Amino acid sequence: MYKPAPATVECIETHASVVFLAGDFAYKVKQAVKYPFLDFSTLENRREALRNELRLNRRTAAQLYREVVPITEAPDGGFRFGGEGEPIEWALVMRRFDQDSLLDRLAGEGRLALEAMAPLAGAIARLHAGADRVLTEHHAVRPLAGIIAEHEQVLAENADVFPPEAAALLAERTRAAFDKLSPLLRARARSGYVRHCHGDLHLRNIVEIDGEPVLFDALEFDDSLATIDVLYDLAFLLMDLGKRGLGSHANAVLNAYLDAADAGNLVGLAALPLFLSLRAMIRAKVELLRARHSSAGNGADMREEVRAYFDLACAYLAPAQPRLIAVGGLSGSGKSTVARAFAAELLPFPGAVLVRSDAARKRLFGVAPEERLPDSAYTQSVSDLVYALCRKRAALALEAGWPVIMDAVHAKPEERAAVAALAAEHGAAFTGLWLDVPPEVMRARVAQRTGDVSDATPQVVDAQLAYDLGAMDFDTIDASDSVTDVAARCLDRIGP
Repeated sequence: MYKPAPATVECIETHASVVFLAGDFAYKVKQAVKYPFLDFSTLENRREALRNELRLNRRTAAQLYREVVPITEAPDGGFRFGGEGEPIEWALVMRRFDQDSLLDRLAGEGRLALEAMAPLAGAIARLHAGADRVLTEHHAVRPLAGIIAEHEQVLAENADVFPPEAAALLAERTRAAFDKLSPLLRARARSGYVRHCHGDLHLRNIVEIDGEPVLFDALEFDDSLATIDVLYDLAFLLMDLGKRGLGSHANAVLNAYLDAADAGNLVGLAALPLFLSLRAMIRAKVELLRARHSSAGNGADMREEVRAYFDLACAYLAPAQPRLIAVGGLSGSGKSTVARAFAAELLPFPGAVLVRSDAARKRLFGVAPEERLPDSAYTQSVSDLVYALCRKRAALALEAGWPVIMDAVHAKPEERAAVAALAAEHGAAFTGLWLDVPPEVMRARVAQRTGDVSDATPQVVDAQLAYDLGAMDFDTIDASDSVTDVAARCLDRIGP
């Protein structure tokens, strides 16, 4: 059947497919099953699903997806790929990759690098940027309304798994959030944020190849289920990271995605808690289905997974207070490192939006983050514009009810006053933090930077040391210790 014949064949089975790993290739066959959400019961349906899978996944993983071929009966009674005669089944031929490079395995083994999250977010942003757009409003709300109705039915019919009181509260909060957000969701559809996305974007469907993230196994059996708000697509990955206790990774993905995508997604953050909750409840339903049909004797463990996803779905819709934290300090004081260290600790999950003046300056001039700008990009008039752009970006997130950390020097009293006034304007709790370290530490830190968005040098630090800071109305934090200790001090000042 296989050419060339492999030494061994490994079989991976899911609820809808069987994949045979043979030599350098993988052969995917759809199972002849029918569920409420997919129908592979006919040969033609399975063929079309595989063809769609090939088409969709070539957007992000062309190096993996090769062709769809018939499986036919050989003269000796065996089977062959691509033979003559009437097809008895169809298979998708893919190039095989190292299963140990799947991101879910890396995460499970503690090998998923935090530094890999920015490239991953970039890959997702590129997929979304090139995806087909659907401008009709019903794609934004009608499918979600159907999902919510299904969730309500599952919650009501499985009181032995979902505590009735908690289930009723989840259903109530979900419906209330959906009703409140429907105008925003429709507006996002009209603005082009509903696109033919991946649709099944979790860690098991991402693999690292040659050091780069590759998205594969996009949802293929129903295009309408993958034609969704881009933030709903992203929410599956964020939820999966959170379920695994990787909150900092989820925060890094969110912020890198927001940096790579357009600013309209900052307003869309208002819908992210609902999206996360729906994604968690979908996983709860899948695990419940597996538990109900399991014959492996692990039903109790599966029920625990169902409850874990249910608990997440409830937690994501818990009310949270918008807040604005300004992290100031001279270059080399550790502002960006410390801000990233505690951003994931702020509610709601996956934590605060990071607004960094260095990144805003690079966007203003249209250059890559690591590209050095000339001195003319650091005049006072340019810096005033950069601070205004940062406050605008922060305002968009605050309007969505999201916590924001604004990372900028904030050396001038008027800059500190402006960010405090921004918080008051949006009814957000405000904390100003000034990171203080000895001059020699700041000089050493900036001298050691490579590939950083900041253009600061030891000479810049010396120039900043001559600033007249005025009366310091931010809370001063000793930032000369470890990042963990400094982040903890910041969180103590921020409070609950």
